[in-house]
Amino acid sequence: LCDEAVADYHRVLEAIREQGLDCNISIKLTQLGLHISPELCYENVRKIVDKANAYSIFVRVDMEDSSVTSATIALFLRLHAEYPKTGIVLQAYLRRTLADLKGLAADKINFRICKGIYIEPRRQAYQDPGIVNDNFSLLLETALQAGSYVGIATHDEKMVWQGLSIIHRLGLKPDQYEFQMLLGVDEELRDIIVAAGHKLRVYVPFGRRWY
Repeated sequence: LCDEAVADYHRVLEAIREQGLDCNISIKLTQLGLHISPELCYENVRKIVDKANAYSIFVRVDMEDSSVTSATIALFLRLHAEYPKTGIVLQAYLRRTLADLKGLAADKINFRICKGIYIEPRRQAYQDPGIVNDNFSLLLETALQAGSYVGIATHDEKMVWQGLSIIHRLGLKPDQYEFQMLLGVDEELRDIIVAAGHKLRVYVPFGRRWY
């Protein structure tokens, strides 16, 4: 299955290049063997990133549940040392994320900041939606102040407003951030954001096991 995933990503990268699309890809490490062997996973990731680099296509390492957060960051740090044009996802509902971000932001890592969707215990994650929102804003401001490019990944208009407020307060230009939304979710808000002059990337689930 890991080999199939690598082959699928290679086909996607070929299609992006052939069609001249402004696209990048996100990869989940458990799909590439993280639970089997971190070394196997890293070699599979390199096969994807090597081809992506040859085509000048950005690759982001996605974040999964808290059981693999440390392993994901460790592998990403190794990857980023070899391939600087890679990024990672951080989740606002995890209690550890601010410390993780501060540890990464010194290198101006490209972040995607989202709320997080996995069901986690209280010891690992904030349970109050208001606290998650506040932490999202804190993470976003911290990353942008550090000079990182940030994908502001939310369908929550309250958090879109918070993002716009931070962007305004910091005096950022449109090439220093982008908004990110999933295909088919609140397309009207998506159009409003784009019409206001902000970049927005639409994430498209792909593959037989996308769900």
